[in-house]
Amino acid sequence: MYNDLFLQPALAQRTENNAFRSLRLPSGSIDFCSNDYLGLVHSGVLARQIAEQTLYASGSTGSRLLAGNSVLAEETEAMLAGFHQAGAALLFNSGYDANIGVLSAIPQKGDTIIYDQLCHASIRDGIRLSFAQSFSFRHNDREHLQQRLERTTGNVFVVTESVFSMDGDTCPLPELVALCEQYGAHMIIDEAHATGVIGNRGEGWVQYLDMQERVFCRMHTFGKACGCHGAVVLGSKRLKDFLINFSRSFIYTTALPDHAIAAIRASYALFPGMQQQRAHLQSLVQQFTHNPLSYQLTSSNTPIQGVLVPGNLEVKKMARHLQQHNLDVRAILYPTVPNGSERLRVVLHAYNTPEEVGLLLSSIENQ
Repeated sequence: MYNDLFLQPALAQRTENNAFRSLRLPSGSIDFCSNDYLGLVHSGVLARQIAEQTLYASGSTGSRLLAGNSVLAEETEAMLAGFHQAGAALLFNSGYDANIGVLSAIPQKGDTIIYDQLCHASIRDGIRLSFAQSFSFRHNDREHLQQRLERTTGNVFVVTESVFSMDGDTCPLPELVALCEQYGAHMIIDEAHATGVIGNRGEGWVQYLDMQERVFCRMHTFGKACGCHGAVVLGSKRLKDFLINFSRSFIYTTALPDHAIAAIRASYALFPGMQQQRAHLQSLVQQFTHNPLSYQLTSSNTPIQGVLVPGNLEVKKMARHLQQHNLDVRAILYPTVPNGSERLRVVLHAYNTPEEVGLLLSSIENQ
């Protein structure tokens, strides 16, 4: 066996800090963990929708610029651009690829990226690959963003998220866009956890606030409420052309196969009409947030609810307690979240019942 003992010290440090991660199989417990907000996967409705369609190829056989393009891909991009009221759309293989591709390609040397300090790791990794200088601003802090904007050079890009994946709160988009317009900056926003959930048709935070004409670039991902795989970048036709020519995570990867694109189309045929599921989901959010707990909650009106249990050891203990009561709730540990803000990440779904949420609340309180 190969001698890879040089890896052991870092793993040992993770173990010592109670931060060691390992994979788990689904347990069949009550789901308060997955990002299947509307139940498109849980209910089987998306699978049935796809099964009714023509069988599509399981492999695209190449990148989009070589053998991997298809009529279905281009038709789907046109559909997505229309639904999201954008000039053009470009498919990526995942939300991670989309964020990497946009942020590593567009900002150039001499430019400036200013990003919310709680932005997702994929955004941070894309920024790290860019030649632009970058600075964070305090979470949702407009005054701190303005201070950053006053000391920038080159083209300036402000990056944030619609719904933050660990806190579940939303960005103050109108105020952020107004600042961008005041200082000539370009807004880039990740809508991953808003897609399917926010808006009458699940169109996302930007369109819900009617800001689509004032935002430079949007990313929507399909692996959460949409129940499938992939992502799309929305913007102008010029932005699409730029990414096709310069985005390495688009150019140098095998394209999504047609069967994956068919799943995206099937999802978009379903979730816009799921108003009843979104209404039920919001009622569960109200139930969860209006029942007092001894633990502090993150400030969220979305299906993502954070129950703060500081300390890796303590939050893992709480998660085990809930799992023993048939509740699939996962602990989020440092360094994924800042030290001292470890939490249970509770995700509510349209298929959860008020009784299940009540059981979860009582189990947290009586651990």
